[in-house]
Amino acid sequence: MEQNEIFLILIIVAVVIVTLSAILRRYRRCPSDRILVIYGKTGRQSSAKCIHGGAAFIWPVFQDYKYLDLKPISIECNLTNALSKQNIRVDVPCRFTVGISTEPEVMTNAAERLLGLTTDSIQSIATDILFGQLRLVIATMDIEEINADRDKFLASVSANVEAELRKIGLKLINVNVTDIRDESGYIEALGKEAAAKAINDAKKSVAEQNRFGETGKAMADKDTRVNVAAADADAVKGENSAKIEIANSDALRRQKTAEADRLAVAAEKVQAAKALQEAYQSERDAEIARAEREKATQQANIVVAAEIDKEKRIIEAEAEAEQARRRAKGEADAIFAKMDAQARGIFEVLTKQADGFKNLVGAAEGDAQKAVLMMIADKLPELVKTQVEAVKGINIDKVTVWDTGSGTDGKTATSNFISGMMKSVPPLNDLFQMAGMELPSYLKAPKKEEDAPAKPEEPKKK
Repeated sequence: MEQNEIFLILIIVAVVIVTLSAILRRYRRCPSDRILVIYGKTGRQSSAKCIHGGAAFIWPVFQDYKYLDLKPISIECNLTNALSKQNIRVDVPCRFTVGISTEPEVMTNAAERLLGLTTDSIQSIATDILFGQLRLVIATMDIEEINADRDKFLASVSANVEAELRKIGLKLINVNVTDIRDESGYIEALGKEAAAKAINDAKKSVAEQNRFGETGKAMADKDTRVNVAAADADAVKGENSAKIEIANSDALRRQKTAEADRLAVAAEKVQAAKALQEAYQSERDAEIARAEREKATQQANIVVAAEIDKEKRIIEAEAEAEQARRRAKGEADAIFAKMDAQARGIFEVLTKQADGFKNLVGAAEGDAQKAVLMMIADKLPELVKTQVEAVKGINIDKVTVWDTGSGTDGKTATSNFISGMMKSVPPLNDLFQMAGMELPSYLKAPKKEEDAPAKPEEPKKK
């Protein structure tokens, strides 16, 4: 009994140790530079549970975990040809430092959208967002604001970028704009204008101080001369001499004062003229740059429109040519079909005629002459009708016959007239002979004796 109890105790201890070991293996601590993301059955409405700087137990089968790295990611965004509010393209090279945020809502976004991605993939996604927001901020600001008020520019960039980065679980740590350049030289012209203005202000201040120094010196000289003149007048000439000296001193003072004022005014006008000249020069350079940009824009609009119109005309001409070719091909096919149908019809007619002739020759036992006679016999009523029609249409209104009373072979002149008119119609035998054929003997009239050739006389017997 004691051994069984010991064995049971050992089994229980082993089960407890295995259970504690399994529990310890599933208990995960989160380091300070990472976020522990527990996903699976978390018991919350969110798809994952994010822990930063703590620990949690991972239930086997029902839950699993991964880490999100909080190390900053440095992204270089060398934005080029960005269009400002003044339609001037600028280059704004920037470097952004971003990282995964530790705010609860933002951590959830990071767990849903960035879990399992590499640092390069996260950097690529953030780069697309940074480029888009940077272009958007530049499009809402003037060149002067971007160049002069860097704090406002960086604040606008941070506000826009921060809002977009939060959607994927990132936050903006730092923005560093190294330099701003534009292709038209507008920023450089602004710098030259500011430098020229500072130089002109300095020259104006120097001229004013020189004027004040000369005036003070003149006043000191006047006091000295007045005092000396008064003492000399009192000592030497008395009151009248002092008055003369005073008058002379006043005249000299006015002369010096007028000379000093003239020099000061001249210096002021010279410096003002130089400042205006430099300002006009800057404005002229800016106008020249703007005119060149407008010229390039107009030229691009005209050339592009002309190229588009040219391509359109070429396509229309090709379409018309193709349509003409298809129409001509259709007409040619129609003509070919018509001629082919006519040829087939003629061929069929001739074929049928040839078959009829062949059958007719076969009926005449292969004798072509008999076949022809059969065809003529078939057409004989038409031939006789034609021969009769030759004299049928003759309209004889009146016939006058002068008969001398001398008849030949019992024929009168009238009978000779009628017989001669009938002889003018070609007899059937002559028609056959003209056609190269011989009328059958049973259709010929018997020859008269006078038509027969005269027999040679036999010699008389002595």
